[in-house]
Amino acid sequence: MLPETDEDSLDQEQWEERLLQFFQDSLESLPDKSWICPLVTESSRQLRACDGAPREKVFLYRVLGLSLSRCPHPGLVLEQLQELLDGARGRHEADREGLSLCFGICARNHLEETLEKLEEFGKSDVFRKSQGLFSIFKEKNEADQERLRAALVLCYGRVAAAAPPELLRSRLEQQLLQRLLQHSKTKVLGIKVETKDPVLKLSLARSVSMISQALACGSSGNNSGNNSGNSGNNSGNSGHYPGNGPGGCGSIAHKAELVALMVEFLRAEPPEAPRTRLREHALSACAHLVSLEPPLSDRERSELLEAALGSVLAPPPPPPGAQDLLVAALGALSQLLRELLRRRLSPGGLQEIFAHLGPWIRSPRPPERLRALGAGKALLGTFLQHLRVCSVTPFQALGPLLALLAPRCSDGIPQIRRDSLDCVRTLLRIQLCYQGFSRDHRDELVEGLEELKEGLENPDFSVLFHTCSRIGLVVGRRIPPEQLLGLLLALLESWDDPERDCARAAAAIGNALIRERGAILQEKIPELLAALHARLQFLQQDGDDQDVQLQLQRAAQGWVLLLALQHPQSVVGTLLGSPLPFDGPTRALWRALGAEPSLTPQVLELLRERLSREAPDRESKSLLSGGCERLGTVPPLAATLALDELMAVPEAAAAVLEQFPELFPALLLRLGCTLGVRLPRALQGRDRAGLQPCSCAVQALRAMLARAGNDDVVRDVGSAGGWELMEIPERHHDGIALLARAMARLCGPRLPPIVRSLIPVLGSALECQRVTSSAFLAELLSHNVVNDLVLLEPILEALTGLEKDSCLLVRVLALRGLGNVASGSPEQIRRLGSQLLPSLERGLDAADDRQNRLALEAMGSLSRLLPGLEERDVRPLLLRLPLRIRPFFDSEHAELRHRSILLFGNLSRFSRADSEVFSEQILNGLVTLLLHLQDPQPDVVKACKFALRMCGPSLGCEGLREMFGNHLREERGLHYGEFINDAAKFLMRSHPSLLSRLISTNLFYFKSPWWELRAAAAMFTGFLVLHMDEEQEQQVDLEQLISALQLLLKDPVPAVRVKVAETLGRLVRLL
Repeated sequence: MLPETDEDSLDQEQWEERLLQFFQDSLESLPDKSWICPLVTESSRQLRACDGAPREKVFLYRVLGLSLSRCPHPGLVLEQLQELLDGARGRHEADREGLSLCFGICARNHLEETLEKLEEFGKSDVFRKSQGLFSIFKEKNEADQERLRAALVLCYGRVAAAAPPELLRSRLEQQLLQRLLQHSKTKVLGIKVETKDPVLKLSLARSVSMISQALACGSSGNNSGNNSGNSGNNSGNSGHYPGNGPGGCGSIAHKAELVALMVEFLRAEPPEAPRTRLREHALSACAHLVSLEPPLSDRERSELLEAALGSVLAPPPPPPGAQDLLVAALGALSQLLRELLRRRLSPGGLQEIFAHLGPWIRSPRPPERLRALGAGKALLGTFLQHLRVCSVTPFQALGPLLALLAPRCSDGIPQIRRDSLDCVRTLLRIQLCYQGFSRDHRDELVEGLEELKEGLENPDFSVLFHTCSRIGLVVGRRIPPEQLLGLLLALLESWDDPERDCARAAAAIGNALIRERGAILQEKIPELLAALHARLQFLQQDGDDQDVQLQLQRAAQGWVLLLALQHPQSVVGTLLGSPLPFDGPTRALWRALGAEPSLTPQVLELLRERLSREAPDRESKSLLSGGCERLGTVPPLAATLALDELMAVPEAAAAVLEQFPELFPALLLRLGCTLGVRLPRALQGRDRAGLQPCSCAVQALRAMLARAGNDDVVRDVGSAGGWELMEIPERHHDGIALLARAMARLCGPRLPPIVRSLIPVLGSALECQRVTSSAFLAELLSHNVVNDLVLLEPILEALTGLEKDSCLLVRVLALRGLGNVASGSPEQIRRLGSQLLPSLERGLDAADDRQNRLALEAMGSLSRLLPGLEERDVRPLLLRLPLRIRPFFDSEHAELRHRSILLFGNLSRFSRADSEVFSEQILNGLVTLLLHLQDPQPDVVKACKFALRMCGPSLGCEGLREMFGNHLREERGLHYGEFINDAAKFLMRSHPSLLSRLISTNLFYFKSPWWELRAAAAMFTGFLVLHMDEEQEQQVDLEQLISALQLLLKDPVPAVRVKVAETLGRLVRLL
């Protein structure tokens, strides 16, 4: 029977199978069946007498079963079956296994008899508990009952597996499935609960598996479990596929209940390495049940997948030498997954299973990842093997599955890396099938992935990183355009992989994909950047390894950088639409754009364009006051914040230097436009209190100067408080002037293009821009650098063109700039005098200058310019200017008094050559100047001293000239009483005819708002009267004078009354 074997090499199992086959053939070949009945009796006797090894006993059970199956007398069959059941104990596995095999073989030809005896045995008192108190000692041990129940359940399974299909279906519901379900529960205090006996559960799982397999196969001949003579441990694990599409050829009404029962068994298994084959058989049962009708619902499939994967993938590795059970369970799991996939042989079905496999593939525990990925690899192979694509359709599962599996190419376990690459290759082969290629088509690029396995053997992450990038390039060339975004988004989800090398690999693969196929992503950039932002937010909140977080943040920046290199406008536009103020992730993405020298110039240009194109603000009705307020607009504010972020990147320095002539004016004008502007209402709130348009613009300008290497300018302006002044609407132009001063002193060579950019802005429709540019240009004129750079005349021409500007402050700044020429280019004053003086003179006549700001600036600028002008340029002004400035001598504003008197003194310099022209003006203002020597403001006093010194030579009195020159020096104190006494004496001697005019002028100052001037006027009047002679008395209206003095005698200030009394005393001699 086994000619090629000897005693030493004999396979016991094979030997038993041959013997049984010989025995079966003998029974079938003999025409006379009468001897079979004695054979049955003898076989039964030998079985009862057997006390040998379990294997021998099982063999005898099978011999008896074969004898019974061929027995022509049903009565004898029933008798022997009853005898077997009566003697059954079921305590040992061999007894249960042998009994079930015997019943199964017998049922081939005696199904009715077999089922009848099993049903009677199931209803017998063997399984019924007595309720009497004393019967407890007579009951079988409860464990023995469970063993008998297990044997009975196993018999049902063997009978179903051996029964002819046409007979099996008629007996299935009433006589098989219901009995199994009844035996799956036991009563505890009258309540049915799931059995917990492991032997019974194992038998139930095996029986369900055999029944469902029999239904699925459609023929008991396909089940070799009853023919082979083995112990049945592997029964139900056949790899047969029932049909080539969803569902099999059989159906079962109790399918959902049976699957639920197996799921409960799986869930109840302890979280440790398998000790029995329950997992294996339960999974095998589910696999066969899945192939039957009706199909499971989505919820039932999900619960089954969850329980199956958890029961096999979660246990820890078994000890050495005890791995067979786990390997068998993994095989059964693979079979179940294949059946589930075959029921839904579609991308959706594949994705459904991998949705449950995914957490295991990404598990932090290597054994779980290894098992899960092995199952996934087998699943993909099955899908490809049974795939039938009739038309070109999209393989929608490609992106999510690639994102799940490709990053595992950098896993710490070499086998996982290899399996992962195989999975990627299989997925790409499936994709080719969906694109219309045959299953055996071999794409050179896809098959070339096999060569990358060598790189996966190296544990060095740099090598793995490079290999993953190459994998990404291959995937990028084969993935359909419409699925690229989905793959990238799914790869982003892999960044939180517990295996951090896999997270970095996902980033590397995405990087390669964008580099290879980023050109087709333009319309998808908003969605992709939103996902990147969300991922960076998650990384910031995650308390994981900071180094890994930093690496992934750089990876995200790399993605944005690659996208921006291909679609700069879309990326910049999308980032500008981010919520304000920019959060950490958005700022990180902006900074990525500044790290690439070839990209940064484009980004800067786009942001500058946004600043210049968008309206900086809009008027809106205030909700509180009801008036109008200026509210900023979002786009330029976002562009300003973006520029500030770019300036924080050291690599952006070259681009900033290159575009400095454009960036500086753009940010300067942006600063001007934000003055007094509030946040848009959509951004107003407590969390944005620090987000102010003007402050943001100042910060961006400072950052730009620092990045361009002008830290000295930033410090210089800061030390003078210039940055703070720029944010104050009333002092903004002063802050801009400080900036211009620092620029002129510290980086003059950069000014020409800036000036050329700012000059056209003086004609801007935006007043704020005209103010800022005019303040900057005006200050530049106070530095000689404009002369060196040939900028003087262009700036002067631009400023003189602002005489009719609608903004008063712009005209003031223009006049200030004209005066600054005296400081910056004094050598050019004579040449430019004829151009400067008319503009300054017209500044004194502004009708809309109610606060005389223009006049003040014009007088100051004239005073600075006059010392450098020639007489021929000034002569035309000597008659007009004194008349225009004279009213300011007594202005209530000290600065106006100061500047007008100072200008008067400067004009006096030009009266020496032509005293007739100017001497009358000097005499008319002489009393005023002398009285203002007592002005409460020191600056006005100094101006008076200067003016009187300048007027002295034109008074025609050497004594006055000498006295003014000696006593009115700034550094010397002045005894006013003695001085005014001497002045009155010299005036009476040199200009006796002026007495009446001098007294009347003094009388005018009796009503001065300053008591110092009222006292001085009374004193001056007294000294004039004291020094006049008899001829001059006729010029004095004594009655009017006394009346005025008497009125002044009531002055509230005692010092004034004292001076009045002294003057009245001097009038005694005239009475």
